[in-house]
Amino acid sequence: MYYISPTKGRLTFEQMFRDIISFTKEAPEENYKLIVGTDSQLREEICYVTAVIILREGKGGRFYYTREREKKKLSLKQRIFMETARSLGVASRLTERLATAGLKDPNIEIHLDIGKQGRTKEIIREVVGMVVGSGFGARIKPESYGAFKVADRYTK
Repeated sequence: MYYISPTKGRLTFEQMFRDIISFTKEAPEENYKLIVGTDSQLREEICYVTAVIILREGKGGRFYYTREREKKKLSLKQRIFMETARSLGVASRLTERLATAGLKDPNIEIHLDIGKQGRTKEIIREVVGMVVGSGFGARIKPESYGAFKVADRYTK
């Protein structure tokens, strides 16, 4: 699996990680937020896009994404849980890597493609509980731009 950066091109996970660290070292006095969000699009197959965003709060950021396709037919609820699981997997991997690099609490948020409007409102509690129970912050629409804006853009 590889990640795509609009400015740096195709990167391995390790290259993406080093780019994130390099970005934070450019202005170490600033506050940073690391965001992971996944969205999916159903056609003949399911296209999942997971976005990793590093924000220098109030001053811009960088993002990376990975795209995977799956032939399974899943219900909307199952797809939302798969999106969440993919985001948690990447966030966990980033947390592990940050810890081995000796960095403190990374302030990772998981952005979920669910909200109080629409067909996903019935599963908010379950999905948010899954994320918070894993030790990460959870954001839903309209605050979850990592999933419904950034990742969604690359599912098309």
